[in-house]
Amino acid sequence: MRVSTLSDIKLGIDKDETELVKIARKKLGKTPAYFAIKKKSLDARDKNAVKYIYTIEFSDKEQPSGAEIVERLPKCKLPEKPVLVVGSGPAGLFCALRLIERGITPIVIERGASVEEREKDTQTFFGGGGLNVESNIQFGEGGAGTFSDGKLNTQTHDLRNKTVLETFVQFGAPKEIAWLNKPHIGSDNLKQVVKAMREYILAQGGQVRFHTRLDDLQITDGKLTGVTFVHAKTGERITQDVSALVLAIGHSARDTFEKLLARGVQMRAKDFAVGVRIEHLQEKIGFSQYGNAYTKLPAADYKLVYRGDKRSAFTFCMCPGGFVMPATSEEYGVVTNGMSNYARDGKNANAALIAQVSTADFGDGVMDGVELQRKIERAAYVAGGETYAAPVQLVGDFLRDRVSDRFGEVSPTYAAGTAFADLRAVLPPYVSETLKNAIVDMDKRLKGFSCHDAVLTGAETRTSSPVRIERDNESLQSVNTENIYPCGEGAGYAGGITSSAADGIRVADAIFKKFMI
Repeated sequence: MRVSTLSDIKLGIDKDETELVKIARKKLGKTPAYFAIKKKSLDARDKNAVKYIYTIEFSDKEQPSGAEIVERLPKCKLPEKPVLVVGSGPAGLFCALRLIERGITPIVIERGASVEEREKDTQTFFGGGGLNVESNIQFGEGGAGTFSDGKLNTQTHDLRNKTVLETFVQFGAPKEIAWLNKPHIGSDNLKQVVKAMREYILAQGGQVRFHTRLDDLQITDGKLTGVTFVHAKTGERITQDVSALVLAIGHSARDTFEKLLARGVQMRAKDFAVGVRIEHLQEKIGFSQYGNAYTKLPAADYKLVYRGDKRSAFTFCMCPGGFVMPATSEEYGVVTNGMSNYARDGKNANAALIAQVSTADFGDGVMDGVELQRKIERAAYVAGGETYAAPVQLVGDFLRDRVSDRFGEVSPTYAAGTAFADLRAVLPPYVSETLKNAIVDMDKRLKGFSCHDAVLTGAETRTSSPVRIERDNESLQSVNTENIYPCGEGAGYAGGITSSAADGIRVADAIFKKFMI
C-alpha cells in the first residue's frame, strides 16, 4: 500500500490540527482512510510568528500495520539456566520485555522497592524521616529516570528508538510521544507505565524480585557461572546458577562497581560532568523563549552550551515547570536531580548546570571518578548543615562570591530543605569558575538566565556513570568475562531513558543470538 508523506507543514499556534487533515484531503482528492502525524516540533525563531511544523502521512487505503524496525529472528533453544537481569530501570525493563518477546523468560532482580513502595520511601526522606539507602531516587523500580520527567528525546539515531516509544505507548504512555520532537511522559505517568511493564513480565512467566541486591559473582576460567544476591530486608543470601547476567545496574551502583572490579571484570574510568541545579521562574523562561505567545504554548524548555578555552559547560535534564529532587543514595551526601509531572505546571523551571570533568582532573583509577563524586556530595552535606538540606546560592551572589541571605522572586523547590552557603566550598575551583563564565555566556542566548534571583542548588553529580564496564562490540559480553552483558547508562553505553531502553533491546537480542537454533 502506498503511503504519502508531507513534511515542513507550518501552522500558527492558534490553528487547529484538523487543518492537517484538510491538507491531506486536498492532496488525495478525497478524505484519507489513514492519517497520522509523524512529527511535530515548535519553531520559535521569530517570536512574533511562533508556529508548529508538522510531518504527516496519509493514504486512501486503511491504516497500515506497523513495520518492524528491529530484525525478526528465528526461535532459539531455551537456555538451561536462567537469564538474570540486574536492575529494573529502562535498560533492564526493556531487556526483559525483549527477552520475553524472543521466548526467554528472565529473572529481574532490583535492589530497591517497587514503584509504589519506593514512592513512600522517597516522601519519608523528603520529610526528614531518614534515608533508605536501597530505595530512593536512584534505586528502585524504574531506575533514576522514574523521578526525572520521563524525557525521551535523544541524540542517538538507533532504529530501536522507535520501538522504545511504541512500547511506552503500549504500556500507557501518552500517545503523542510517538511524534513530538521533544517527547516526555512525566514522572506521574511514568510510575504507572513502569508498574504495567512489571505486571506484564510477571504475566508472561518472568520473575521480578525487589529488595534483592547483587552481592557476588562466581567466575571460573573467564566465564561467569553463577551469582549470589542478598535480600535487603531479611539478609538471606541466595546463590543462583545463570546462563547470562545482564548488568543494567544504573550509574549509582557504586558497591556493585567495586565488586565487579574485585572479581576482575574489566572496567575503566570515564569522563562525566558535575555542577548544580539552576532554577528560574517558568514564566520568565517562557517569555524569553517565545515572547508574548508563551501563555498559549507548552512550558518552554532550553538547552545551552558554553565552550570555554579550557573546559565546557552545558545544561542537562531541563525540567519545565518542575522540581529539584533530593537524590542521594548514600548517607552523608547531598545530591540533586530534576523532575516534572506530565502537565509541567510547576512555578519554576530547573536544569542541571554542569561542567565537564575528566580523568585529567580526578585520576584514571577505575573508582577515582566515584571518589570525586563522593567528595562533592559530602561537601554539599556539610555546607547544608549536615541534615540533607541542600546548599543554595542566588546566581547574582554566586557570580560575586558572596553568601546569599534571602530569596528573591525564585523560591527553591528542593523538598528536603535548603541552607544558604558558598557553593565554592562544595565544587572544585575549576568547576565553579567554569560555571560562572557559562552563566554569563548563556545569558546572551537566553535572556534572564543570569538573573540575580535565580537559585543554584548543589550538588549535581550523578549526570552519568563515572565508569565503563568494557564489552565486546559484537557479542556485547564483557571483554574478559563470558556471560556478563554490561547494559545501559550504568555500564557506560547510554545517556538517558530512550538510549538506555534501546541498549536493553540490543543486549536482549545479543543473548538471543547466542542461544539461537
